[in-house]
Amino acid sequence: MVKIIEPSFEILTPLDGQQILKHIERCGRTCYQSFDKADETSAERFARHIVERHHESVIEHFSISVKLITDRAIANEIVRHRLASFSQESTRYCCYSHHKFQGEISVIKPVELDASSKAYQYWFDAMLEIEKTYMKLIELGEKPETARSVLPCCLKTELVVTANLREWRHIFDLRCSPAAHPDVRALMCSLREAFRQQIPVLFEEK
Repeated sequence: MVKIIEPSFEILTPLDGQQILKHIERCGRTCYQSFDKADETSAERFARHIVERHHESVIEHFSISVKLITDRAIANEIVRHRLASFSQESTRYCCYSHHKFQGEISVIKPVELDASSKAYQYWFDAMLEIEKTYMKLIELGEKPETARSVLPCCLKTELVVTANLREWRHIFDLRCSPAAHPDVRALMCSLREAFRQQIPVLFEEK
């Protein structure tokens, strides 16, 4: 039976907003040789100042890793960001007929697809048929790298993204925009809010 799961994220890098800002301040004050102006309360002011002046190269000195659980189509959008590192669940090496996957595929329902609608039932029936076909191909001796050709864009995938703070700001600018795909927007707006709670000065909504 097809498993339907919700998109989610896990921030893998331990975050301490104040320590992150202090790190950025230590790096950034090299440019101005203004270490004498640093004190226990100056880091936030300094970070805000460099962002307001668009001196954002300074915030590249801290990177954050996040594990996203999303679908393959959304993952394809995320990995287009150049200044990041990615590790993704492989449909070539993961065989979904194996016990660790409970012998089923996992998919993510599109945000805008109403679970009570007729369209949803058509979608779900298609997922059942895809799963059946995939499992049959494996049963007939085909490798996962061949059987995966029938898998859908909404197949669940795990994607670890590591990017510096400047790139995360850029990712959020694009993927939280009203023009972004509804599924990526829902996921990234939630992640941006988690970043904002830890480092508000760098992730205030624009």
